[in-house]
Amino acid sequence: MSPFHLTRTLPEDATEAALRADVLHGLTRSPKTLPPKWFYDAHGSDLFEKITELPEYYPTRAEREILIARSGEIAAATGARTLVELGSGSSEKTRHLLDALTGLRTYVPVDVSESALTQAGHALVAERPGLDVHALIADFTARLTLPNTPGPRLVAFLGGTIGNLLPDERAAFLTSVRSLLAPGDALLLGTDLVKDPSVLVAAYDDAAGVTAEFNKNVLAVVNRELGADFDLDAFDHVALWDPGNEWIEMRLRARAAGTVKVPALGLAVDFAAGEELRTEVSAKFREDGVRHELADSGLELTHWWTDEEGRFALSLSVAR
Repeated sequence: MSPFHLTRTLPEDATEAALRADVLHGLTRSPKTLPPKWFYDAHGSDLFEKITELPEYYPTRAEREILIARSGEIAAATGARTLVELGSGSSEKTRHLLDALTGLRTYVPVDVSESALTQAGHALVAERPGLDVHALIADFTARLTLPNTPGPRLVAFLGGTIGNLLPDERAAFLTSVRSLLAPGDALLLGTDLVKDPSVLVAAYDDAAGVTAEFNKNVLAVVNRELGADFDLDAFDHVALWDPGNEWIEMRLRARAAGTVKVPALGLAVDFAAGEELRTEVSAKFREDGVRHELADSGLELTHWWTDEEGRFALSLSVAR
């Protein structure tokens, strides 16, 4: 069996410390916010998997369509011997790239979830003799130190997750990714595209209510981890399109005035009736905008692929 390595670059208590800091900062500011990364405990991850199968939620299917159609071109353009995937999760969609990258020697999945990395990593080394899997428990939004692996490297950031970063955060992230790239290396980036707002809103407010449950799961996480007393039924799921920023916002709207206690932080948080807590921004993109953001970070867009309906894009860029 090929080797599997697991390296922790986050302290054992980093997740708890980050949650405490995010909740304290987010619930004491105006307007109130919580970062979307806290959706994804085990239950939240299961809910998101269900979301990807909903008829309204097109991004996962659209990206898969592109990967199936274009992985051969991606392989030919990059000649990658190492694939680094940021926010790899289950590594499921990556298998299309792994199949196409015939010269690949090393796969480096990067995620904050040790369990996801371990499960996916052991499955991959069992399936693919000769592939060295070197998993990193790390926060991809922080500066990464990658293992010494053969080049050229292809860094993949899929799923449109870059849309969860605000513009200044995106700029810092892309600059950080650029610092990882040597001559001949490339970045494969997934971006959801601007389209009819009704299609966008439906993708984040499905008829079955799965996304609403997913949104409220962030409150369940705060309750469990910090002893808070959020009543999930006291908040309504809201998804809206912001045309000025060209992004979807997910929010939780308080049905009535009330106070939430967070004992672990010694915090009491007042909510007014109708007050909204923002839980996610999901930016949508246009080709020119992606090209300019990449260029500002020292990256040159060389390939642009979309699904047949033009809903989602994968772009390939190289260090300038």
